[in-house]
Amino acid sequence: MNRADTRDYQALFLNGTPLLDVRAPVEFGKGAFPGAVNLPLIDDDERHRIGIRYKQAGQQAAIDLGNELVRGERREARLRAWRAWWQAHPRGYLYCFRGGLRSRTTQAWLREAGVDAPLVEGGYKALRRFLLDSMERHLRALPITVLSGRTGCGKTRVIERLNNAVDLEGLAHHRGSSFGRRPAGQPTQIDFENALAIDLLHQAQRPAGAVIMEDESKLIGRCYLPQTLQDRLKQAPRVTIEEPLEARVQVTLEDYVIGPAAEYAEYFGEQQAHARLGQALLDALERISKRLGGARHQALRATLQAALKQQQRSGATEQHRDWIRELLHGYYDPMYDYMLEKHRDGDTLFTGRRAEVLEFLLHR
Repeated sequence: MNRADTRDYQALFLNGTPLLDVRAPVEFGKGAFPGAVNLPLIDDDERHRIGIRYKQAGQQAAIDLGNELVRGERREARLRAWRAWWQAHPRGYLYCFRGGLRSRTTQAWLREAGVDAPLVEGGYKALRRFLLDSMERHLRALPITVLSGRTGCGKTRVIERLNNAVDLEGLAHHRGSSFGRRPAGQPTQIDFENALAIDLLHQAQRPAGAVIMEDESKLIGRCYLPQTLQDRLKQAPRVTIEEPLEARVQVTLEDYVIGPAAEYAEYFGEQQAHARLGQALLDALERISKRLGGARHQALRATLQAALKQQQRSGATEQHRDWIRELLHGYYDPMYDYMLEKHRDGDTLFTGRRAEVLEFLLHR
């Protein structure tokens, strides 16, 4: 039984419907949806050549060239890939950029091969427009509570325990400071916005209650928070974690040294992990060198290098506490105090240790 094509974009995202993207790889790389798989009808070079032919001789000439370029074994290989994907994802839908010729061609080829492959009407462009509009609507309408606290207090650990939270740093794949870069890199801005919009779409289906978000500036790494979200975070009521310095040193050690070391090992192997971690930490320190001042930067750099040498010799990470402690107390804490005073307007609903804050948020 054939399934109908769809314009029910909300249902696609809420149900986690598998999506087959038949745009060219260059288009997919600029922006896609979480979990979508790119198996293009035409590759980047073919797309470029067909585009030139379209400008020179019109649509039919471009179609004829496409049929010439994608035929024989090339056509069969792409059809095999689509069929394999559909066998693994029988609930799926396919789309191209506008839901036009490419997706309908893919649909027709699959139908000839006996595969029911419904498509998303309007394609990527319509899905993206839906997400942008719904994100703006939900950012304005949903009640938001901001989770704040000094660097190292473990805000993300609380966020990860809550069903009614949006993990902005998780979506941005970045820990939110100069030291927050991660081995796999960050999503494109479009991918970040798409993922955020889908998270908000899910939150809007929950029973009434505030959505918890971590206090962030306008950028998480290179991912830019929508202006509406920036404004809401400044004005929303807040819950604040207060942890003593040594507890924050421990969390920072785990999040910026021990955890990343394991990530680097996973991505690049054990032999390269230490060198890559060390360079990443030194680069992060360099990025804030002007704000630290020359003498403090050099002192922290020397302390960090000593800690890295000890870690390389013995695997011990305890010496990292020295530069972390100084950085938290002498750099991040004053910056937090300034930002809180100058740029945050929301009322404070609760203040406590991390466990107390979690308990408060779980039972509001």
